[in-house]
Amino acid sequence: MSRWLEVGPDNYVLTTQGSLLNTGLVVGSERAMVIDTGGGPRQGREILAAVREKTALPLVVVNTHAHYDHFFGNAVFADDGVSEFWAHGNCAAEIEENGDSQRRAVAAEEPEMAAGEGSDVQIVVPNAVVKDQPVLVDLGGQTVTLFYLGRGHTDGDLLVGTATTLYAGDLVEQGSHPSFEDSYPEEWAGALRHLSALRHRYEFLIPGHGAPCSDQFVKTMANTMSTAVRQAVQATRETPDDATKAIPILPYGPEQSRWFIKRLQETRAHH
Repeated sequence: MSRWLEVGPDNYVLTTQGSLLNTGLVVGSERAMVIDTGGGPRQGREILAAVREKTALPLVVVNTHAHYDHFFGNAVFADDGVSEFWAHGNCAAEIEENGDSQRRAVAAEEPEMAAGEGSDVQIVVPNAVVKDQPVLVDLGGQTVTLFYLGRGHTDGDLLVGTATTLYAGDLVEQGSHPSFEDSYPEEWAGALRHLSALRHRYEFLIPGHGAPCSDQFVKTMANTMSTAVRQAVQATRETPDDATKAIPILPYGPEQSRWFIKRLQETRAHH
């Protein structure tokens, strides 16, 4: 476990070892909000212990999206008395339908979670749902805005904004290529542009993984993605049977480029 970094008054980010997940913490006068709970009960307990070093207040949880490293720790928090778990509606539906199918992804780090055996290994589905309108959550002296900018990294990426800080989940990733497995590449580029337009409202932008990001970083990520969409569409037009020809020219690693092309084709087919 690494340490808390203060990002604005009563706003913190905990960078964890391993997946380098950023867990957010926003402390009000009446309650505190935890943003993303880790990849299973082991990590969840470490996060909760770290939260309890900062505050004894009752907690609410936000899951930024439906990938295991962001919600598999939920049961630990439910055990601690949390009854309010926020997420976008699409995220909650995905966790309910397919949460179990992600268990094998944590076999190495979280064997109990992978096997579904032991304490705090149940899938806890978010029960406080955000749709397309922003929702304000009052923590006492500090109001948090939960909002949605459309499909991107997944179809249910929730952003969490405070007076000083924007917790962006995996819509923004720093230090490694974006993950495209469940993404909507064209819409993601648009969401990033929207995000960079909001950036002046926040002093800090916290990605789902990696270090806090500048405005320029988000703009560059958006432009890179738009360019990649153009390159892949062009390459696919030239060789419709072999879109993988585009892999060497894309700005991402081979593995993510392959996913990028696959998702671009699937999501364009549904237009």
